Amino acid sequence: MLLLPVSLFAFDFGLITNQYAGYGYSGGDENYFQYQADILPRFSSLIGDSGEFIISAGMTLGVEDGFYYVPELLRTEISLRFGNGAIKAGRISYTDPLTFIASGLFDGVQFSHYSKAGIFSVGAWYTGLLFKKTANITMTAGDWAKYDSALDYGDFFNTYFAPPRLLASLDWEHPSVAELFSLKAAITGQIDLSDGNEKYHSQYLTLKAGIPVKSFLFELGGSLEAAQTAWEDETQFTMAFAWDLGIFWTLPASFNSRLSLTGRFAGGRVDDFMGAFVPVTTKVFGDVLQAKLSGLSVLGLNYTARVNRILGTSLTASCFIRNDLGTYDGYPVIAEENDGYFLGTEFFARLVWSPVSDIQLNFGGGAFLPSLGDVSDEKARWRIELTAVLAIY
Repeated sequence: MLLLPVSLFAFDFGLITNQYAGYGYSGGDENYFQYQADILPRFSSLIGDSGEFIISAGMTLGVEDGFYYVPELLRTEISLRFGNGAIKAGRISYTDPLTFIASGLFDGVQFSHYSKAGIFSVGAWYTGLLFKKTANITMTAGDWAKYDSALDYGDFFNTYFAPPRLLASLDWEHPSVAELFSLKAAITGQIDLSDGNEKYHSQYLTLKAGIPVKSFLFELGGSLEAAQTAWEDETQFTMAFAWDLGIFWTLPASFNSRLSLTGRFAGGRVDDFMGAFVPVTTKVFGDVLQAKLSGLSVLGLNYTARVNRILGTSLTASCFIRNDLGTYDGYPVIAEENDGYFLGTEFFARLVWSPVSDIQLNFGGGAFLPSLGDVSDEKARWRIELTAVLAIY
């Protein structure tokens, strides 16, 4: 080592493999089978004493109505810390206070400042270089058509990337206001940069609070959306709102367990001024139904337990309710019977076995039952799935 004229630098390399298999019924005359394998390498290194660089990628191989493969650049970030501030640039993660308005990886930059008054963050990102299935942007009919279109490597640039949007957000977070509750707030906006005749621009004012009381945690949040739908010679202005609440009880048991009661509401269309709440990124609710939270309410009851060091389980019941008769028109809604509000109830259970930190088996199964609603008498949809995760550090 004394003969070396240079200094070596430290780096870290890792690899995660994820195997998923699912079998179930989602409509039609036959059941479906789905298989997907993800290979996720990552590389990270320190930059001096106050910075870090990380790059991760993925290759997805799968079978669903035929074989497919998708390469993808994942989290790729340079972060630097200085004094009471930090800056991140690259393909970085952002999540809004309610977690279902804008959440995921975005290309851009974010600056954060830490103080006694809380953490202030400002960021700007672009979505048009992300893979469309990962970005999950389905704000307009054009977005839906782009999302549902098949990936064609002969027309890669028109079928791979997500709809282009410019996203910006100003966030504030305080973990303990007066040592009584936590508080998060954000002003978020997005500009539609797509080439279509219809453009959808939106802004969101979001606030969420968490109040711990002994073994309970109470959460309440809401968001007000202002949206502008622009055509070539016309612009329509609408308002919409959404809210989120949760009651979490850590049970007095000999093992870690929690009972949760949650409610999420995203307004539907009322008139020309009060429109449906439209999030930037689509977060699906329900393991079987997988519905977009726009014009829907979801009431959930969940029990989660870590039975011992290697075994965990969860049980969830979710009730789905339409807030209007036009925004949500997916399963189990039938056009001829479009006069009910209660879509039905979903039940889903999971069992997780992890003998060591880098090996995990996750088994789940459940069903969505329209018979417990008043919208239609469509057949129940169900699914069982098995996921195996192996991490190589």
